[in-house]
Amino acid sequence: MAEKAMKSRGEHSLRQRQVLLLFVFMGGFLAGSESRRYSVAEEKDKGFVIANVAKDLGLRVEELASRGAQVVSKGSKQYFQLNQQTGDLLLAEKLDREELCGPTEPCTLHFQILLQNPLQFLTSELQVIDVNDHCPVFFEEEMRLTILESTLPGTKFQLGSAEDLDVGLNSLQNYTIDPNSHFHVLTSSRRDGRKFPELVLDNALDREQQPEMKLQLTALDGGYPARSGTARIHIVVLDVNDNAPAFARPVYEVQIPESSPVGSVIVTISASDLDAGSFGAISYRFSPGSEDVLRTFQLDSVTGDVRLVRDLDFEAVRGYEMDVEAKDGGGLVGKSTVLVQVVDVNDNTPELTVSSLNSPIPENSGETVVAIFSITDLDSGNNGKVVCSIPNELPFKLKPTVQNFYTLVTDGPLDREARAQYTITITVSDLGTPRLQSQHNVTVHVSDVNDNAPTFSQALYTLFVLENNSPALHIGSVSASDRDAGANAQITYSLLTQDHTTQQPQPQEQPQGQARPQVDVGALVALDAASGQLFALRALDYETLRAFEFGVRASDGGSPALSGEARVRVVLRDANDHAPRVLYPPRNGSAAGACPELVPRGAEAGYLVSKVVAVDGDSGRNAWLSYELLQATEPGLFGVWAHSGEVRTARPVSERDAPQQRLLVQVRDHGEPPLSASVALHVLLVDGFSQPYLPRPDAPAGKAGLAEALTVSLVVALAAVSSLFLASVLALVAARLCGRGGAEGAVAVGSGCGVSVGEGHLFPAGAGCGGVGPLVDVGGAGTLSHSYQYEVCVSGGTGTGEFKFMKPNLPNLFVQDNGQNENPNGSNNSVFN
Repeated sequence: MAEKAMKSRGEHSLRQRQVLLLFVFMGGFLAGSESRRYSVAEEKDKGFVIANVAKDLGLRVEELASRGAQVVSKGSKQYFQLNQQTGDLLLAEKLDREELCGPTEPCTLHFQILLQNPLQFLTSELQVIDVNDHCPVFFEEEMRLTILESTLPGTKFQLGSAEDLDVGLNSLQNYTIDPNSHFHVLTSSRRDGRKFPELVLDNALDREQQPEMKLQLTALDGGYPARSGTARIHIVVLDVNDNAPAFARPVYEVQIPESSPVGSVIVTISASDLDAGSFGAISYRFSPGSEDVLRTFQLDSVTGDVRLVRDLDFEAVRGYEMDVEAKDGGGLVGKSTVLVQVVDVNDNTPELTVSSLNSPIPENSGETVVAIFSITDLDSGNNGKVVCSIPNELPFKLKPTVQNFYTLVTDGPLDREARAQYTITITVSDLGTPRLQSQHNVTVHVSDVNDNAPTFSQALYTLFVLENNSPALHIGSVSASDRDAGANAQITYSLLTQDHTTQQPQPQEQPQGQARPQVDVGALVALDAASGQLFALRALDYETLRAFEFGVRASDGGSPALSGEARVRVVLRDANDHAPRVLYPPRNGSAAGACPELVPRGAEAGYLVSKVVAVDGDSGRNAWLSYELLQATEPGLFGVWAHSGEVRTARPVSERDAPQQRLLVQVRDHGEPPLSASVALHVLLVDGFSQPYLPRPDAPAGKAGLAEALTVSLVVALAAVSSLFLASVLALVAARLCGRGGAEGAVAVGSGCGVSVGEGHLFPAGAGCGGVGPLVDVGGAGTLSHSYQYEVCVSGGTGTGEFKFMKPNLPNLFVQDNGQNENPNGSNNSVFN
């Protein structure tokens, strides 16, 4: 009944404390505190109501659901739940303070109350109050003590201690034993606060009256109601044994390396007893001590060897202190202490920790701090002293600072174009034996500075463009490179329109001394600023502009911007866009009909009938002309030299050949595709030099009758004066040979007719022709050789007047043209008046 009453009073007191704490926390909430504190005793069942959150927050229960209230705890395990229907904060599971916090006091759980719509976090904490739910527990359920009967009163015997997992007043407070006349228990405390019992002898023992005693040792905590744990004490009273075991040394000091293998003997303890028999038989054991010692070492009870049973770690525990006992057969005990000092072994590699890294670094910067790092080594002595280094060939160096901090700095300016990235290997080594080292890589990027101007791949670009191109034709590209990076290497191209040189075709008609016209390059070409591609803005004409040159500039995107320049020369290529143009014979049909070519019927093969003169506005192969006879009245009678355009007889002229011959000559260039022009050549075959001028068969009818009458008159006249004419011709030939030896052949160009003069030609002279006109050189164009010249005669009549004759040059043969003029000096041409 008393125990129930005490339990009831304890629960009542606990509830009073909970209510008091609840009001304190509610008062803090009403005062505006952001953190709300609650408390609950451990071991409460799941669903226990901690507090009403709605009341604490000043909200209605309906608002909790509407605002989506929930409880959020740290970690994956949730200890609370919120009843949104009542607003109560409930335990999600039973709390065990010892499991949650162990010996830590106070034991506090933090959580948040989350309100949505609007969002609000309310920080709260719950203090788990310890409940006296653990009893003190002894490590040994039964303790055996042997005490000599000669033991003096006041002697203390240390007993095994108990352990209580509760904290505060609920933890172990004191020890008691059953009332007796010989012993009482003294409760003592260690430095860490743990309490242990000592059995004190009050009165001397008498083995004959009472050879042994059994007592119950009780450990009590301070809870309400108090909990206890018990152990049995078995006391054996021995006969007088007046010599206790004595150790050779009171303290054994030993140093062992932390790398000592498990199972090795670190020290051997030894004790002696002057007694004989069983009183002199000694056994060794550790005095009750820390569990860490018992897990690390093992003591052989017979030999006294202390062995290592697990690995040592100097960095974790540097030494051990253990009490050992030597007990004889009479139960007397001698004590000693073993001090084990763990000696450090170089078993920890130095560690490098980077505190700061500065990357990238501008390439033109001076001495700059790249990284700050520290070096640590858990070993001691020389094993913990470290040195660090980097490769010598890198433009960096290390500088030691305070303690174990170092700075990595640049050793002079860097060049990104030579190397844009450095991987620096920092080697850290300690001074132990053997030395241990570690390596750490630091990557440093070098940022670009605009210190390189764009460079063109060529100083001069030569582009070839075919004339008559389409507008916006891509004619070529320029390309520049910049060794910089990023915006400093972004190149923009532009035209230099102010500084340019153009080349025009040789202006034949340009007045001497006049400046050559300049060309607006900006109107001819366009340059893509991003790609460097060049485009023709309009169609170019080779005959107008043969080539032109301009400058281009490449500028980078740096600040300030750098630039480079190059020249571009555009050379036009000729296209076959001009058909041959016939200069002689003229294409006017009436003039050609009035002035045909005259060939005597006695002409031999190779007789020069006429020469077709043509020019082509193109150049090169496009201006190479070839001549071809397309049609002839008498096929095989005439032939045209392919390269000179000379029309010659291919065979001797016979009496059967028609007197009127029409030749159609085609002039064709060598372009792709070839262009051509054609001209009709009219030839009259005359019988000797007596046959008068005959009109063309297709002449008008009226003029035909007049021509027939004129022919009869001419025949009669020629017959009458033939002798006189021959004499005159001989005299004239002699005079010309002597007086005009330097006169070359010429072309007769007149308003009425222009007839080619060559070997064996007969020239009709008009009534108004006053003689031979001035000589005109028509060289320098087309295929007309400079060796051919023409005499100009102006005729004012109808062509029925007197004639001019030329002596045929018989040595000239009709042979294939080899690309050169047949008569380069023109000395074989003779003109008769």
